[in-house]
Amino acid sequence: MSLHVIVGAGATGSATARLLADAGERVRLVTRRGSGPEHERIDRVAADATDTARLAGLIRGAAVVFNCAMPPYDRWPAEFPPLAAAVLAAAERAGADYVMLGNTYGYGLVSGPVTEDLPMAPTSIKGAVRARMWEEALAAHDAGRVRVTEVRAADLLGAGALSPFTLMVGAQVLAGAPAAYPGDLDAPHSWTYTGDAARALVAAAGSERSWGRAWHVPSTSEVPVRELAARLATSAAAPEPRLLRMTPAELERIGRTDTVMAEFPEMLYLYDRPSILDATATTRSLGVTPTRLDEVLTEMAREHAAADRA
Repeated sequence: MSLHVIVGAGATGSATARLLADAGERVRLVTRRGSGPEHERIDRVAADATDTARLAGLIRGAAVVFNCAMPPYDRWPAEFPPLAAAVLAAAERAGADYVMLGNTYGYGLVSGPVTEDLPMAPTSIKGAVRARMWEEALAAHDAGRVRVTEVRAADLLGAGALSPFTLMVGAQVLAGAPAAYPGDLDAPHSWTYTGDAARALVAAAGSERSWGRAWHVPSTSEVPVRELAARLATSAAAPEPRLLRMTPAELERIGRTDTVMAEFPEMLYLYDRPSILDATATTRSLGVTPTRLDEVLTEMAREHAAADRA
């Protein structure tokens, strides 16, 4: 058994911890509050990941450290770079390989499918944050200080997943309530299942060919929001969705009192046109294939039903 350290216990970090533990590996899951799934091979530790010395001690002896942590969405510029720098420095100090969970923001506005060989060309503040984190990690890799790779996901689906769809549409559809979405309801869009993101992270960590480059998580589907909402409703035996497109003015008005919603306008370029993530290289080189969409939606419906019973 090897020791793997995971920083962050969100939906993808927790899925990665369970995947490794179920495979017989030892897992140390680091969060501020010591949260995460219960498992005999998962050691949950409460620690501040920006404390490089403490984190390096927790990583010492580990084969890999996975950075799945993310600050609150409205505090990325201030809190994400120092967090990423601390985890990178701790991995380097402890002699562990470093695997980052990322997204597509750093590519900026792209016409056509997004492939891993595209350069970082951010067109948003949050995209610049993501690009900077990757470039600093890649510089450490190129200097021979630590082996680094990044696994990039599209908008997330699955139990516990947080994305514009799950927050603005999915929860409302499952509750039988009207929903408004700030984007093109009929534009093809890539969706990432958190379980597939976890499998891609583990596959990248275990492959000698993965280091020094990024990989994309294969999408569970590329259906538009309107179709996704309808299929989610069917999975949950919920009423037919009542879905409207939120205007930029409405989004701006909501953002005046909601600091998280205030962050969405600069990212609308991802939602008002087709947004497709190409993961051919991941499937070909790492052997990761996507989970069927209906399985993912059933999981989300079951999570909602369980919450209602609780």
